[in-house]
Amino acid sequence: GFRMNFHKRDMMERKVIGSTDSYKPSLEEAKEAVKTLILWAGDNPEREGLLETPDRVAKAFNEWFRGYGEDPKAILGKTFKEVEEYCHPVSLNQIPFESYCEHHIAPIIGHVNISYIPNGQVVGISKLARLVDLYSKRLQVQEKMTSQIAQAIQKYLKPNGVAVRVEGDHHCMCTRGVNKKGISMVTTTFLGDFSKNLALREEFISNAKK
Repeated sequence: GFRMNFHKRDMMERKVIGSTDSYKPSLEEAKEAVKTLILWAGDNPEREGLLETPDRVAKAFNEWFRGYGEDPKAILGKTFKEVEEYCHPVSLNQIPFESYCEHHIAPIIGHVNISYIPNGQVVGISKLARLVDLYSKRLQVQEKMTSQIAQAIQKYLKPNGVAVRVEGDHHCMCTRGVNKKGISMVTTTFLGDFSKNLALREEFISNAKK
């Protein structure tokens, strides 16, 4: 038994670390991992109140991390080119998001502001909200998520400029460690005209704070 388990763990590590091959544990393996964490926390996974917890946690993970199975190209691929040469910023403000930090799997909750300057094509505003969902529903670092959103818009819409501002409350900070509440983290990414034009940046930031 021990030898087989050790071999299986070794195979998992070799597939996960430093390899292009991806290992996807089974649902049962995921549920067993939750049981192990419950035991490690000091409780009994076999007691009545916790019997269904592994299944619930597995379902919750499917919801919280569904962004891994989505493609930004599929979201931003359908654009509208009949924009009458419109070349002013298109903005979507206060897009809510919920994510989880990759360091503690603790919630990051906040909102995103996006602005881009079209270069002959625009995308439906609901698609921008879906793009935020795609990147937030992953294990994340806020700085990385901010850049990922901006880079995806730049890659698939090819606008003249992109601005993204993310403001998030990190529960790893307010529920553990330094235990400081009410502190928000703000990150921004500016590409193209937004990176070159101070007035554009200031207007975007001013509107994002309203």
